[in-house]
Amino acid sequence: MDFPVVAVIAATLTIATPLVFGALGALLGERAGVLNLGIEGTLYVGAFVGFLVAARTGSLTLAVLCAVVSGALAGALVALLTVTLGVNQHVAGIGTTLLLVAACDFANRLLFSGGSQTTTVTFDRWFAGLPPFAQYPMTYVGFLLLAPAVWWVIRSTGAGLRLSAVGENPEAADTAGVSVAATRWTALVVGGALMALGGSFLTLSLLGTFTLDIVSGRGWICIALVIFGRWRVWPIVLGALLFGLFDALQLQLAITPAFGSVPNELLIALPYFVVIAALAVRGRGVRYPGAYLIPYRRA
Repeated sequence: MDFPVVAVIAATLTIATPLVFGALGALLGERAGVLNLGIEGTLYVGAFVGFLVAARTGSLTLAVLCAVVSGALAGALVALLTVTLGVNQHVAGIGTTLLLVAACDFANRLLFSGGSQTTTVTFDRWFAGLPPFAQYPMTYVGFLLLAPAVWWVIRSTGAGLRLSAVGENPEAADTAGVSVAATRWTALVVGGALMALGGSFLTLSLLGTFTLDIVSGRGWICIALVIFGRWRVWPIVLGALLFGLFDALQLQLAITPAFGSVPNELLIALPYFVVIAALAVRGRGVRYPGAYLIPYRRA
């Protein structure tokens, strides 16, 4: 039987979509010097809020908008803790993730009959008769609109220059009249909105339901992708596609008779092995933003 190349390519793009949204959201915060470990929880809240609104109203547009707002609020919480209050970024991020995951799970059990499988309306694929172009709208938005937009903003606009200046040398940026706090707040709020969009893709496009394991560690993969891409947009997108490719391959190999004797757990772990190997190669000697993980207080 011929290997289904077209199907693997299509699956690669679909799997990579939430990673692109999440990783680019994380990139904005890290470019400003703040590591947002609340990304896993933000993906959860985006997935749940989008699912909740779609299930209650039947409006996918409203569901996406509410998911964006929930992600922005999650980013604001991280900003309040790390930028305004100066809490350790690791503690603030992990605490935010634990809070949001627990809140989503509790609300899901409370609102949907003890956590039973409730389904909702989902986006249709565009160009359904033209594989591998048969993709969800958010896939086209992520690759053709969001990634170029973030690249252009960081590289060619005053906002991007201020973002990089705050992440590299907040003291110099402050002296030049750039508000370090406002820049970091904006980066985290916008980044949180993008992360939640990635989470909403899982419920409003891919699955049509919400479960506690719906994110399955994608937030941590996004953090790894930012390091893999060395804080540059296109290498991050390439890393997301690489992970998506190996995840799609393991799904295909699992149903291929020739690989029937290979333990399923090993196949599932394949894309994560690739991420670890890629980080081992790309992460050596990587230069972090100058003010990475360092809170700023005016003298």
